[in-house]
Amino acid sequence: MAWAATSLRERVAAFPRLSGKRQLTAKDRFGTRFKRSTNLAAVCGTGCCGIPGSGMGEALDSMLEPLGHLSATPSKREVVLQVLDTRKVYPLSSTSMQIDGAHGEGGGQLVRTAVALAAITGTAVHLGNIRARRHPAGLAPQHLAAVRAVAALCGARCEGLALRSLAFDFVPGSLGGGEFAFDVGTAGSATLVLQALLPAMSRAPRPCRVRVTGGTDVRAAPPLDYLRHVLLPLLGRMGIEAVCTVRRRGYYPRGGGEVEVAVAPANPRPLSLTSPGRLLCVEGLAHAANLPAHIPERMREAALTRLGKVHVPVTIEQAVLGSGDALGEGGAIVLWARTEHCVLGAGRAAERGVRAEALGEAAAAELTADLEAGAALDVHAGDQLLVYLALAGPGSVVTVREVSRHAETAMWLIEQFLPARFSVTDADGLKRVQVLPA
Repeated sequence: MAWAATSLRERVAAFPRLSGKRQLTAKDRFGTRFKRSTNLAAVCGTGCCGIPGSGMGEALDSMLEPLGHLSATPSKREVVLQVLDTRKVYPLSSTSMQIDGAHGEGGGQLVRTAVALAAITGTAVHLGNIRARRHPAGLAPQHLAAVRAVAALCGARCEGLALRSLAFDFVPGSLGGGEFAFDVGTAGSATLVLQALLPAMSRAPRPCRVRVTGGTDVRAAPPLDYLRHVLLPLLGRMGIEAVCTVRRRGYYPRGGGEVEVAVAPANPRPLSLTSPGRLLCVEGLAHAANLPAHIPERMREAALTRLGKVHVPVTIEQAVLGSGDALGEGGAIVLWARTEHCVLGAGRAAERGVRAEALGEAAAAELTADLEAGAALDVHAGDQLLVYLALAGPGSVVTVREVSRHAETAMWLIEQFLPARFSVTDADGLKRVQVLPA
């Protein structure tokens, strides 16, 4: 074979036969693992012998750069290359819907919502450019766990699923019921995995129960108590009954928290929430695990101070968890306001280097902003409920303080799958979100 006339991908495919040694093993459709040896030069061309453990070198970089994304992970025994061709698609199904994972906000929510809707509608999808603007790009552990979890729920065929993959195919089977267990494997958010699972679980023909292991209260994800006290009650208003049981809390970096959620089959009802009605009370929970008792107390006091102008009963419990109830050190504060017609919430997970008072102040300030604006849903619920509003069909209308970029991206994606269209209009300083026929 004349190497100069062949592509790198062709050289990779031919390498095991030419070398006579099985040193090349396919990791997935887009990735290849090479044992560290001078035979790598035969695959990549001349001038690449003696690759140092600290990097691939300019020659190899320039050779691979036209193909897309290159990641190198040197170790004592091997060098790992991932060649990801972001310009080509290799769908399992010729009728796969093509989804650009970099559209709009371009984050993990797009991946989670896409596979949930694919499972519900029976639509084969190919997702490319996944989290392309994130660093690092591609599927993180919690995204990978979410996709695999939904795939198990509907018996989907998948190809290209791997850590940091920029593209994969998802061809769903039929939704079923039963009991499932999923482990993120890291402190990746268990609540984000549940965000992908819950819509599909609610549309399954039989009851579903899942146990998810991962981080329960971690940065950049809804704290577990927000799911329990805000999102699930709102879903109950739509006719979706879900029960959440906390087996153990888990935090960054160890994870290990366990959450069980049981959902009965349901057809969601449209939701009409344009006014919260009279504020009845504010409740909350500040907790810390395997940390001093003054930490949740300081979160609580800061939140109470910020909520001082709210002239209703305010009850924020505080708890200190030991090793029997939580794995590792961490904590969170979640607040929720009960009104005549709805519940609004806000929360913050503890972070190393962030004072407890800052967490309590931030959660209370966010909740206060939604209450003072007169919104019927907080900003996060306005985002997370969109898929359920669309599944309920035309007729839902809600108000929020603002429509986040997350929400805008979710609206675009949902409209690709369902016969629904979102209308966003201004209404007395709020955003009025309505579901209309497509």
